[in-house]
Amino acid sequence: MAGNTVVVFDFDRTIIDGDSDNRVITEMGLTGLFNKLRFNLPWNSLMDRMLEELHSQGKTVEDIKECLKGTPLDQHIIAAIKAAHALGCELRIISDANLFYIETILEHQGVWGCFSRIDTNPSFVDEEGRLRILPFHDLSSTPHGCKLCPPNMCKGLVIDQIQASVSDSGEKRIIYLGDGNGDYCPTLKLGEIDFVMPRKKYPLWKHIHGNPKLIKAQVHEWNTGEELERILLHLLDTIPIQDKIISSNASQSN
Repeated sequence: MAGNTVVVFDFDRTIIDGDSDNRVITEMGLTGLFNKLRFNLPWNSLMDRMLEELHSQGKTVEDIKECLKGTPLDQHIIAAIKAAHALGCELRIISDANLFYIETILEHQGVWGCFSRIDTNPSFVDEEGRLRILPFHDLSSTPHGCKLCPPNMCKGLVIDQIQASVSDSGEKRIIYLGDGNGDYCPTLKLGEIDFVMPRKKYPLWKHIHGNPKLIKAQVHEWNTGEELERILLHLLDTIPIQDKIISSNASQSN
């Protein structure tokens, strides 16, 4: 049933077609400084430094919001999010972007309320009115230990938490949609009743096709927003049928 299904989205290059960090850098005139510092700082620290530069130029949090509101979002993806939510699925986001960017874009598009939880790098506005970005994992504490993921965020640990939670009616099925290298670790944790939807020709898709035997979940690739909507809604439509087959087979084996 859809109520026992958790649909997990990556954000950059999945919900939105581009990258939210890159949009702010490009649209707000930070490309030169970004190129100068990009190999000297960890990504989170680099993004925080970009926001410091904007603050020093007199740019406000509202200016950043206006920039983000211009982020295009495919109407098919908006429709898919709304439809999955209406069917009773739990919708979540696991992203290496940051909460301010994600919330601003999704609120502007009218789908923020569809998501029950956002796991991403935290952000806040400090006492000087400057937007700050912090890593998802506290880098001063024990490292997460995953060799597949960057130090600031292991998405696989979030999937572990989802799998550890149990609904009233039993086990949750996960449909995971993503594109990047950071989406490979959580994909490896999915089981046979789960689905992964990698974006075609992107790093996650390449990892899966490089060694498909490591993937237990059923793979359904997509590229455009129209394909994402069609495939996701088809999976949600066929899940009840699969559940009946699994239940029937279990009964026959007892």
